[in-house]
Amino acid sequence: MVMNVSKDGMMTIKGIENGYYMAPTLITGMKQNSRLMQEEIFGPVVCVMPFKAEEEAVQMANDTQYGLGACVWTMDKMKMMRVMKQINAGTVWGNDWLNTDECMPFGGMGCSGTSREHGPWSLEFYTETKALYYPSMN
Repeated sequence: MVMNVSKDGMMTIKGIENGYYMAPTLITGMKQNSRLMQEEIFGPVVCVMPFKAEEEAVQMANDTQYGLGACVWTMDKMKMMRVMKQINAGTVWGNDWLNTDECMPFGGMGCSGTSREHGPWSLEFYTETKALYYPSMN
């Protein structure tokens, strides 16, 4: 289905120009600064990049202005927890994806948003703060 993915991350896709279904798609071989790696993709698409060290993986994950969600997949639970804490995203799944609990906060970081839905964190979303100032009336 994907006809072309250029080096800057632009995709030419036959058959979905008008918003039709796109099959789950795995994309590899992109550069970190490509649009596909830098922007949020809402669809059945995953971009995979190789890395050599844990620190490099964290740096790559955080090298974007967005931060809605991320996944960490590993057999090492301590490494998973360590990496999850370092990723700048509103939700970080460990060895899982898209499972949520309505009591957990949901929302993004950076350009993915700053408010939270669900649980007590969502009350602020429905609150409009007002400041009142008046001089002393002695």
